[in-house]
Amino acid sequence: MKIAFIGLGNMGAPMATNLVKAGHEVGVFDLVDSAMKALEAAGAQACASAQSAASGAEVIISMLPAGQHVRRLYLGRDESPGLFDALEGKPLIIDASTISPDDARFVGDAAAKRGLTYLDAPVSGGVGGAQAGTLTFIVGGDAAGFEQAKPVLEGMGKNIFHAGGIGAGQVAKICNNMLLGILMSGTAEALGLGVKNGLDPAVLSEIMKQSSGGNWALNVYNPWPGVMEGSAASRDYQGGFLTDLMAKDLGLAWELALGSKATVPMGSQARNLFALHAAQGNGQLDFSSIQKLYRAGEED
Repeated sequence: MKIAFIGLGNMGAPMATNLVKAGHEVGVFDLVDSAMKALEAAGAQACASAQSAASGAEVIISMLPAGQHVRRLYLGRDESPGLFDALEGKPLIIDASTISPDDARFVGDAAAKRGLTYLDAPVSGGVGGAQAGTLTFIVGGDAAGFEQAKPVLEGMGKNIFHAGGIGAGQVAKICNNMLLGILMSGTAEALGLGVKNGLDPAVLSEIMKQSSGGNWALNVYNPWPGVMEGSAASRDYQGGFLTDLMAKDLGLAWELALGSKATVPMGSQARNLFALHAAQGNGQLDFSSIQKLYRAGEED
């Protein structure tokens, strides 16, 4: 298929690369020229604009940082028209960004008025999953659009879920990332307590992995440097899922809770912890760097 992919960050770049590997004709656009050049070397076509990438595409996929970027891409801003007004034909629109359900529904309604099929399809699995093509896609939208999207999504992911109507994918992803933030901050807290009382973090990690404290953050993405080979923690917390993005997602969970009068005391605490960690200059580090918050005063 001819696919336009817009947004080549830590997640978008490997996702687009896997679509190329799957045999699709992929046109890419990003504001960072070096990101496009890297995809061009992998076999994609670098485009001068989002409109150029979308020209003639059967499917348009976006992977952007926040709702304001998704709105701006598709609906435009001020005197600048959005992608919806520049499209020829009726391509399937898949937004893989993590944004508020309200933003997803707003863009989805605008798409429907133009006769376009729009899906919100946020992902889980991190950069490792994006590189390996094993992401989980959590899709909101109508059933027909979901079935149309599945063959494309299967080129980038292993688990494809239909959560419900437009916005449902975002709700499910926000719940998942709230839990992830809670698990990561709790794991870092437990490791910090053990180390301050004389335990080896690798030994403690193995004990907890085989005990009732085992969880994804501990088992797959250990936040203590040097414990897990290949983890972001063992790369000075470079790359991966940024602290700024986790703080953003926990903020989305807080807004969702306010709107629905849900009780999220642990999610609120995780939001505060990650916001504090980001404010201390760690926003561009991987979110597992929350471990640093529990090592204050230690000598490196």
